[in-house]
Amino acid sequence: MYLSTVSRPVAEPPESGPRRRRFAMVSGNVVALGTVSLITDVSAEMVAAVLPLYLVLGLQLSPVAFGVLDGVHTGATALLRIVGGFAADRFRRRKLIAGVGYTLSAVAKLGLLVAGRSIPAIGAVIAVDRLGKGVRSAPRDALITLSTPPEALGRAFGVHRAMDSVGAFLGPLAAFAVLLVVGQSYDAVFVTSFCIAALAVVVLVLFVRERPPGAATDGPNDPKVSVREAIGLLRSGPARRLVLAAAMLGLATIGDGFVYLLLQRREDLGLRWFPLLAVGTSLAYLVLAAPLGVLADRIGRLPVVIGGYTALGATYLLLAGPVDGWPLIALTLTLYGAFYAATDGVLIALAGPVLPARLRTTGIALVQTGQALAYLVSSVLFGLAWQAWGPENAIRAAALAVAGVLVATLLLLASPSRLTTRKVPR
Repeated sequence: MYLSTVSRPVAEPPESGPRRRRFAMVSGNVVALGTVSLITDVSAEMVAAVLPLYLVLGLQLSPVAFGVLDGVHTGATALLRIVGGFAADRFRRRKLIAGVGYTLSAVAKLGLLVAGRSIPAIGAVIAVDRLGKGVRSAPRDALITLSTPPEALGRAFGVHRAMDSVGAFLGPLAAFAVLLVVGQSYDAVFVTSFCIAALAVVVLVLFVRERPPGAATDGPNDPKVSVREAIGLLRSGPARRLVLAAAMLGLATIGDGFVYLLLQRREDLGLRWFPLLAVGTSLAYLVLAAPLGVLADRIGRLPVVIGGYTALGATYLLLAGPVDGWPLIALTLTLYGAFYAATDGVLIALAGPVLPARLRTTGIALVQTGQALAYLVSSVLFGLAWQAWGPENAIRAAALAVAGVLVATLLLLASPSRLTTRKVPR
């Protein structure tokens, strides 16, 4: 039903006031992109749910080696996000660039079959998968911003991320089901994951529009975006502060694999239950993403982002605290899901109005690259801290880092004169 509305703008009666607009449905293009992300996340989370178990318990990787691979999983191809973002802006082909990224990630699932137990080969395949994610993320998010009025960006990203989290919720369950049927056959998980990822590419091609109705686009005679113009974004005070803040926030994030391994270690969970930890996080994300997106439009996006990273710090403290048993698992996964719901799309919604439309994809790529590179450093440092100090002391240090980063982020972005964040009119 929703996909059939992609080619039409969202109708709104002339008499609709601000309050009516606040609750208007998001555009069909946003729903189509959310559907693509939902299917892709089923595929991605099938692999992500079993990969830490396979690497640490199956291949006996040390915490440092796992930290390096986990960092590669997100950060090693981060600079190519900028290349993808710039290409999408310069050639005005955001859908095409996003499609290339989704296709690379799909093919990488089959690469895991070829890699076998070779750590370098697994690292290379993970890098290709993350290359695909890096290339597609900025063009996809730029299409969302171009399909949505600025005052409704929080809601649009909330709906998109809620649909995305449905896939993240279903992916570990699918992996769990496959392992129950075929035993400890990771190859079956990888093949199933590839088939689902291929379906997402088909949906993208058929239903996502390059230029949504009503979107602000460059005229046919407008000059193409130049490298100098793209670099000039970092000379803009608000954009530069956003990129710096995103990088600092990335330094405070240690990664899902470490969080779930710490939970499994503390509670001595059976290996077959390990993929379900990601299900708990995704369920909290699913429930909270859209409401927190709407809240961000009402009260401002920065307070919601700060609240999300506060939940992350609380998650880390729980993992080193006195609480144990099912209360620990439930609280940790709920807070971790709340962290993602309050930050994943809201940070991009915060950046959207600051960036010019013709450089929107490049600007979003810069923000995402800053986070991803910092995350690569954070994963390696946490692996070293785990090995040197033990897991409990390492996670306490991570919680302290979150507190420091939050203070620095507030100093960078809290002043209204430094960053404009729009709210929905009352």
